[in-house]
Amino acid sequence: MSDAAALPGQPRGIVSSGPATARAVNVLAPNPSAMTLDGTNTWLLAEPGSELAVVVDPGPLDEGHLRHVVDTAERLGKRVALTLLTHGHPDHAEGAGRFAELTGTAVRALDPALRLGDEGLGAGDVVAVGGLELRVVPTPGHTSDSLSFHLPADRAVLTGDTILGRGTTMVAHPDGRLGEYLDSLRRLRSLTVDDGVHTVLPGHGPVLEDAQGAVEFYLAHRASRLAQVETAVAAGYRTASDVVAHVYADVDRSLWPAAELSVRAQLEYLRERGLL
Repeated sequence: MSDAAALPGQPRGIVSSGPATARAVNVLAPNPSAMTLDGTNTWLLAEPGSELAVVVDPGPLDEGHLRHVVDTAERLGKRVALTLLTHGHPDHAEGAGRFAELTGTAVRALDPALRLGDEGLGAGDVVAVGGLELRVVPTPGHTSDSLSFHLPADRAVLTGDTILGRGTTMVAHPDGRLGEYLDSLRRLRSLTVDDGVHTVLPGHGPVLEDAQGAVEFYLAHRASRLAQVETAVAAGYRTASDVVAHVYADVDRSLWPAAELSVRAQLEYLRERGLL
């Protein structure tokens, strides 16, 4: 058995619905898979004592799950007043339209196509609901529209798929761009150094107690993979599929198609910098 304290980011353990911080409650969606881990973490956020709540990432279009989120809020004496999206992948955002119908809320996102209402989200925005304050942090790379949300009162950050609670995330070509992703990781690291963030509330997997350790692990992992890809190309592995078979030999073959998209993003990154 692994010691969680020795794992990257110090994961809290099993993933389940329930309180994660003083202001954040997880409602776990029933969509586990190799790509979604235990399922999508739908985050219900509210200031203690407030009757108003914010939901981040309603998750898939699953009526039972969406109603469970509403019921959870009501059991806690809260009314959902706003819905936010970290990005537009279906496991996070597909249920947003139906959830908006159930709650009568607007949906705010970076991508205008995902919004319901007039307001979007952008760098430097502060979302304030019922005394709760969330600061919008652009973290593109996993997708071009990826956002994170800094929750200063809990010294926490909601990272969507930019940092997961277990394993590492996918930067899939062409929408995913590795250079932007590395910049996003550095931006999150600055939150841990300059703003005292210590908790990661991820889109999938367990809560992480060591945000800085998680970011450093991700940066080191990316540097290692890039070096492996560069070495593979130098050894004659020219196509993305050939590089995957060589570099990702330790990864489940069912994930190789996704890994190939990641390798394409890495090859593009190396070409842009004149390293290939």
